[in-house]
Amino acid sequence: MNIVSYEKYSARVKRRIWIALAVILLVALTIWFWRTGSSAAKPKGTGVVQVVSAVVAQTDVPVKLTANGTVSALQTVDVRPQISATIKAVHIKEGQFVRKGDRLFSLDARTEDANLSKNTAQVAKDRVDLINAERNFERQRELFRQEYISRAEFEAAQNQMDGLRGQLEVDSASVEASRVARSFGEITAPIAGRTGAIAIYPGSLVQPSAAALGTALVSITQIDPINVSFTLPERELVDLQQAFAKGEVPVGAKLDLPGQPALKGHLVFIDNAVDTASGTIRLKAEFPNPDHLLWPGMFVTVTLTPRTLTGAVTVPVQAVQTGPEKKFIYVIGEDRKVASLPVNVRLIQDGIAVIEGIAPGVRVVVEGAQNLRPGSVVDEPENSHGKNTGKAAAQPGSAGKQ
Repeated sequence: MNIVSYEKYSARVKRRIWIALAVILLVALTIWFWRTGSSAAKPKGTGVVQVVSAVVAQTDVPVKLTANGTVSALQTVDVRPQISATIKAVHIKEGQFVRKGDRLFSLDARTEDANLSKNTAQVAKDRVDLINAERNFERQRELFRQEYISRAEFEAAQNQMDGLRGQLEVDSASVEASRVARSFGEITAPIAGRTGAIAIYPGSLVQPSAAALGTALVSITQIDPINVSFTLPERELVDLQQAFAKGEVPVGAKLDLPGQPALKGHLVFIDNAVDTASGTIRLKAEFPNPDHLLWPGMFVTVTLTPRTLTGAVTVPVQAVQTGPEKKFIYVIGEDRKVASLPVNVRLIQDGIAVIEGIAPGVRVVVEGAQNLRPGSVVDEPENSHGKNTGKAAAQPGSAGKQ
């Protein structure tokens, strides 16, 4: 290649480089102008954060305590025989509901019948002997008055009469004992309730000593009314005792079944000692159970309200934020700027928080707080403004103590 050709080639390369640099500069300028123009076209309200607010409310909040409870029978009786005999008849079926006094079993009581007849006849004989002794005593007294007999004969007649009177009383007591033993031949229900499994059948021999150590004839469990046992932390003991002393404390029980309504009962027992291992106090509530929805051994959720927070300041629980040191809420000022206000949370239950450190009537941020900083300007959409104005905060629900 000669010198002229080399110079022409070099000029073409330089021209292409300058063209490429010009194209790059043009693209950069175009992007810069597009971005600056887009920013200039934005409205003035770019820094406003959309939130949903509520008004701090003041109301009375019943403090509801929740616990897991176990259903237990009001009382259970094991039916056992009191005499040795064979089972003559069984008048009930397993799982049958019986009333107090209903016949359960009939025993072969022929021995008791014979003893009762024997003792009754002995009483009749004693009465006849006593009548004869009384007549003889009257004759002996008249003869003694006329001095036809000695004092020893007169006192012998009197002793015979007194002895027969004592014997009559002894035999009469034997008759009563025989009647009691005969009554044990018919075993009746001592309480109203539901029978369990029957352990014996007609022809089986039952004995009091064996029954005391072995299986009962049948057990009867009272399930209407019925008890629910549960525990609560010891810090609630003072409020429970005060409410219990004032009168009936309502208690609710909810089965873990869909569509089942809460059952209503009342507190009947507070234990006399706190469990040192768990720091809880044992309680019992009694529930009417005519429909037999509650069954011994079932688990239920128990709720009760031992106290009420009067004039409590409440906000929706979403308004309470957790900071590095303590909880706070965002308060909306008249200029629509928010400020962080530390609060003390006393209670959280059913979507509301009972707090201290703020006055009622103040508007606070409920939704959108994650985008806020102190001094941020906020606004609410027109279709949601005023929607959460503290009504939720004024409605107490089931408890969860903070």
